[in-house]
This record gives sequence, C-alpha cells and structure tokens, in this order.
Amino acid sequence: MILHPTTAGMLLAGVLFVLGLISILVRRDIIFMLLSVEIMLNAAGLAFVVASSHWGTADGQVMFIFILAMAAAEVSVGLALILQLYHQLKTLDSDEAAKMNG
Repeated sequence: MILHPTTAGMLLAGVLFVLGLISILVRRDIIFMLLSVEIMLNAAGLAFVVASSHWGTADGQVMFIFILAMAAAEVSVGLALILQLYHQLKTLDSDEAAKMNG
C-alpha cells in the first residue's frame, strides 16, 4: 500500500503530536514536559507545511516561521521558570511544584 505524500505527512504529524501529548501526560519531569510541548509544536508546523505543499501556497511555511518564533519564546520563558523552580525546591518534579499552593 503506497500512501500519498500528503497523507503520509499528515499521518507523521499526527503521530508526533500524539507522542508529545502522551509524553506530557505520562512524564512528571518539567524538562521532558517542555520537550514534549516542542514536539507538539513541530508536529503542528509539519501539518501546516504539508497542507500548504498540497495546496501549492506558501501560507504553511509562513505559519511554520511563526510557530518557530513562538517555540523559541516558549523555551526561553519555560527555562527561566524551571531555573526559578529548581532554585526554590531543588527538584524538577511537577508534583512537588503543585504543592506550592498558598
């Protein structure tokens, strides 16, 4: 069975997105959760590029550039928060961070 390139690209994007989502739900380490969000953003970007390639427009590539910029901002803010959390709690476990209520 040979898949159309658009179908194969969308299938790959869907698999990557689901892997990132499962990883967020399963892992408790904040660094791995941040990496999982990056995988999900890249999967969304891949879906945009594949769709724009199918339609013959450059809109998907433009959206992917916006996704990359957003991912860079998300990483910088996320790493700053992780450093502060580690400085306060001496751990990167998200369950420990949830105990900081009040």
